[in-house]
Amino acid sequence: MSVHLVQGADPVLRDREVQRLIDELLEGADRSFALDDHTIAGRRRAGDDDAPPADDADGSVELPAFAAVTNALSSPPFMTPSRVVVVRDVGGCTADQAKWLAAWIEAPLDGVHLVCVAGGGRTPTALDKACKAHGAVVGPPAVQTADVLRDELAGAHIALAPAAASQVAAHLGDDAGRVHELVEVWHAAYGDDAVLDLADVEQYLGELGTAGRFDLTNAIDRGDVPAALETLHRLLTSTSAAQPKPLHPMQVMASLVFHYQRLLRLDDPGIVTKEQAADALGMKSAGGARFPLEASRRLGSDGLREALELLAQAELDLRGAGGLDERTVMDVLVARLASLSRRAARAR
Repeated sequence: MSVHLVQGADPVLRDREVQRLIDELLEGADRSFALDDHTIAGRRRAGDDDAPPADDADGSVELPAFAAVTNALSSPPFMTPSRVVVVRDVGGCTADQAKWLAAWIEAPLDGVHLVCVAGGGRTPTALDKACKAHGAVVGPPAVQTADVLRDELAGAHIALAPAAASQVAAHLGDDAGRVHELVEVWHAAYGDDAVLDLADVEQYLGELGTAGRFDLTNAIDRGDVPAALETLHRLLTSTSAAQPKPLHPMQVMASLVFHYQRLLRLDDPGIVTKEQAADALGMKSAGGARFPLEASRRLGSDGLREALELLAQAELDLRGAGGLDERTVMDVLVARLASLSRRAARAR
C-alpha cells in the first residue's frame, strides 16, 4: 500500500495531478467501491468532529468530514482488492487530526492507499513529516505557464508558432491552470496536427492572467517602465485559481518595501560575491543571490536612499496624505522606481 502527499500552488494543476494519481492507484477498479474522496472543511477546535452527525433532508446521516476519513482508513476494502482514500485540503486539519493521520501512515491498513492533498492552509508539521518519511511527495510535472503550455500542446498534437506561444504565455502570466482548457478548445476548433499562429489563438485567450510579485520587482530592477506598470495592473486587478482576489495596493507596497530592504542589506563594501550575498540574505542557494546583488550595486547608496524616500512618500499618499487615489499612487511609484533603475544602469 502507498501514501502520497500532493502539493502545488496552483489548485487546478494540483487537482489534475490528483486525478492522474487516483487513476493510477485504482488500476481500473470500480470507483464507487474503491474510492473514498473527502475534503476537510477548515480548521476546527479539537473535539468538533465529536459532535453528533446531522440528518440530511432525506433522513440519512452524514458523518463529519474527518470522521468519514477515519472510518474509510480503518475499514478493509470491500469487493475490490484495494481502496484509495483521498483527503483534500489537509491544511484544514487540527493538530489532533494530523497526529491521527501521521500515526496511521506509520502503521497503515493493508489494502488501503492514502492520498493527502495540500490546501486549506499550511500542511500540519506532523502530517508533512509522516508523508515524507513513509510516502511520496508529488506535484504537477510542470508549473511555469510556458512549460505547461509546451506539455499540453505535445499531448494534444498541435503546435503554436513561436510568436503565438510567446504571446499566450505572456497573456496568461502565472495563471498556468488555464492552459489545459485553452488547448482543448484549440484542438476542438482546429483538429490534430494543426499549426496555429497568433491570429488563430488570440480570440480564445480571454482576460489577462495574474502575475507574480517577483515579476514586478524584476521589471523594476531592469528599468522596464511599461512592463513594470503592466505587471502592477495585473496584480491589482487579475485573479486566478491560485490567487482568488486581486492584491490590495498595501500588499504590493509591502512587497516593494521588502525587496528594497533586501537590496539595502547588500549595500556593504564587504559583500562582494554572490555567496556572501546569500549569507547576508539568509538564502540557502547562492545562485539566486546574484540578481539582488547586481541590483543593489547598480543603484548604489544614493539610489537606494532615493528609492526608500519614494516608498515612504507613497505609503503616506496611500493613507490619504496626497489626495490621490490608490491606483494613481501605485502607478507613479512603480514608474519612478523603474525609471530610477534605468537611470542607474545608464550611469554605470
